[in-house]
Amino acid sequence: TRIHEPRAPTPITGLIITTTLFGNGMASFSSITTTITTFILLTILISFFLIQSHHHHLHHHRRSLLNTTTTTTCSHILQIPINQRCSFSTLHCSTTLLNYFSFHFCLFNQIPSLSIPFLSLTLFLHFYILVKTAQDQFSLIVTKLSNHLNLSPSMGAVTLLALGNGAPDVFSSVAAVGAGNARTGFGAILSAGTFVSALVVGFVAIYAAPFAVSPAMFVRDVLFYLTAALFMFCVYLSGEAVGFVGFYLFFVGVVFWMDLGFGGGGRVMRGGGEGVGGDRKVSVEIEDGRGGGLMEVMKVETAVGIRRAWDKISKTWEVPVSVMLKLTIPQSSPSEWNRFYRSANIALCPILLMYSCKSFVPLNHPIVFLLPNVHFPLWLVVLFASSSFALVHFVLEKKPPKTEQMPVVIIGFIMSVFWISTMAGELLNCLAALGSLLEVPPSLLGLTVLAWGNSVGDLVADVAVAKAGQPAMAMAGCFAGPMFNMLFGLGTALVIQTANVYPEAYELQFHVSIVVAFVFLILSLMGSLLVVTWCRFHVPRFWGFCLVGLYASFIALSLVIAKLQF
Repeated sequence: TRIHEPRAPTPITGLIITTTLFGNGMASFSSITTTITTFILLTILISFFLIQSHHHHLHHHRRSLLNTTTTTTCSHILQIPINQRCSFSTLHCSTTLLNYFSFHFCLFNQIPSLSIPFLSLTLFLHFYILVKTAQDQFSLIVTKLSNHLNLSPSMGAVTLLALGNGAPDVFSSVAAVGAGNARTGFGAILSAGTFVSALVVGFVAIYAAPFAVSPAMFVRDVLFYLTAALFMFCVYLSGEAVGFVGFYLFFVGVVFWMDLGFGGGGRVMRGGGEGVGGDRKVSVEIEDGRGGGLMEVMKVETAVGIRRAWDKISKTWEVPVSVMLKLTIPQSSPSEWNRFYRSANIALCPILLMYSCKSFVPLNHPIVFLLPNVHFPLWLVVLFASSSFALVHFVLEKKPPKTEQMPVVIIGFIMSVFWISTMAGELLNCLAALGSLLEVPPSLLGLTVLAWGNSVGDLVADVAVAKAGQPAMAMAGCFAGPMFNMLFGLGTALVIQTANVYPEAYELQFHVSIVVAFVFLILSLMGSLLVVTWCRFHVPRFWGFCLVGLYASFIALSLVIAKLQF
């Protein structure tokens, strides 16, 4: 019998053991590195939605209320002679995908009974696409991306959710301050913050309550937002705009430290909050024999019939919108993989991303291809290349991937942000056109349309995330998103503007509406902090109704101030 003596470990064996131990020891560091790297890359990619080149800065604003050279003139288009309005709107009022003024003055020949209902339906369609994108795409992709990166709900809220929701708002702030409308920028940011901290938090509480929040993280988010609001006024007075961006980066660092230092305690809240649906209540009543008899049955049958008729009508616009989103937003789950849709994603996504970057490189930028005197527009070259890759993919790839692919999730996140940002801009400009045609005061439009347009993405996305089973992430996003807009967006705008006028000082002026918005923002934040703490860090439904009432009071008071000043 041969006795095998234990051999000394070879260099290869030692390397394997060392690598294994090192890999286990550095797993958390690798996860952090991956998270930070992914967030930086997403920030760079999303910046293409936000940053405008200097040459096109005054002509391609997605939020047209901020464009003094275009929108101010278009808002007074009714003062132009009737026979010139069509040509004027075609030349000077086209800042987004659709020219809403041209619909009224050209297509419908200035007939309000036709144009106003059409614009109202268009407004509803934009809002429906926004809701559909947020519910069916954005909220699911944010959840998947957070799971891939092993993020807690609070970490996902201050990075992915804030980055996605804040894209249009950062752009608006840069455009407002750059166009000389600093008061508009400050007022819109504060009004939008009140909108989110009162109305959005209220709707999240109404839809998802009761649910628990992490005490340390909730107090951290609210206190940081309160500090940021106070810091905003201090910076407003002193003119040190660089501190805005630094303060938000410090906040993100604190979130990282708390997630790591407390052992990832925030992950306990993943999927927290139990949804309470109406169907469940109905089933309990039937099982317990608490139904109300024949009249109740007839009412239920009538309601079901109305619901079925409404479902048939809604499919007329639901199917085209769903197909459009599937064609442009890749589905990351292998069970949802479709060869045709994936090939369409390869063909169409580059073109849409090019549209987002048109301020850097125009879509019709001439490209010399093979022959010196033959020029093709850039969009055609990109479409040809992407279509070729799509055709190759359709021919060769016949089976879905075995696992969910991280690059596909990231692309889906970027494309969902594109649609949310684009539809929020279209929604805002359609509202602005309706307001101008109905001769609503500009101050009233700035107070309502701009704040609502800037925050409608937060409302839809946060409520969708809450209804999808992530109320803790949605609640954190209600504070992280506006703080991102205030610090990162307004801070970037002021840094750019102060750098442009240096060494001169960039002067800012206070306004009573800014003070009112600031007071209601503080009231909503302090109220949420006190009530949720009193309820042992459970968000009650009644507080949601209180916050909605608080925002209604803010709007009423602001409207009175706007009317007195008009």
